[in-house]
Amino acid sequence: MKRRNLLTIILLIAITGSMSVSLSSFKPAKKKNIGLQLYSIRDSIRKNVPAAIEKVAKMGYTFVEPAGYSDGKFYGMDPVAFKDLCRKNGMHVLSSHTSQPLPNETNRDKIMAWWDACIDAHVAVGAKYIVQPSMGGDAYKSLETLKKYCDYFNTVGEKCKAKGIRFGYHNHDREFSTQLDGQVMYDFMLQNTDPEKVFFQLDLYWCVVGKKNPVDYFKKYPRRFILWHIKDEKEIGASGMMDFASMWAARKVSGMKYGIVEVERYSYDQFTSCQKSIEFLNAAEYVKMRK
Repeated sequence: MKRRNLLTIILLIAITGSMSVSLSSFKPAKKKNIGLQLYSIRDSIRKNVPAAIEKVAKMGYTFVEPAGYSDGKFYGMDPVAFKDLCRKNGMHVLSSHTSQPLPNETNRDKIMAWWDACIDAHVAVGAKYIVQPSMGGDAYKSLETLKKYCDYFNTVGEKCKAKGIRFGYHNHDREFSTQLDGQVMYDFMLQNTDPEKVFFQLDLYWCVVGKKNPVDYFKKYPRRFILWHIKDEKEIGASGMMDFASMWAARKVSGMKYGIVEVERYSYDQFTSCQKSIEFLNAAEYVKMRK
């Protein structure tokens, strides 16, 4: 009986030790490297920038993409102060949406000087990318005007590249649904911008709304889509209309380095919708975005 008790004790010690080693070597899964376009919380961030940034970080987002650059500041904050605020909350500024109209002969110097100051501010905030989020309505009327936009983007892209950051363009659905002289606008833009100077931030949702398949563009124009806007009708994954799995399967050929959530319409309050969106992506096994 004593011998049996002794063997039992030895066995328990061995099992406990094994479990201790196993538990000590266990590491929780790394947080997925997903950012948030701050237009998603546009009603809140302008009221209280520090509180909004803190909430975004607590949701699990690792970086942000502002849509509030103006007069050398981000949401009214000095670039370094805004960078420090994000870093204090464990995030960084990856990219930013901002724009200027197509210049003409009378305002070209003024617009280009604006871009010089803008680029310097983005360097100060630590951004790697600047993205123009749209074009004027005149771009959708003639191929000649669209070509001027492409040349303009190449010029701005060259300025950005000289300062160590990249310039890109963000689409809506009209670039896919509009044809000019028999050419789809988005294809024309891809063909008439220099890949060394201009990349494309593909908004997956607007591409689908424009009756096109993002994967087809990944294959036709490989490595042009460094950034994705991960979007749905409302919260990510809620509509069932977005085949995110097939898009992620083609991520490498697209050239995508970073995925950015944008929520424009909501079933809940803005923060809850952004929370549910990142929860969907964190739970999706096909989403491979590790830090």
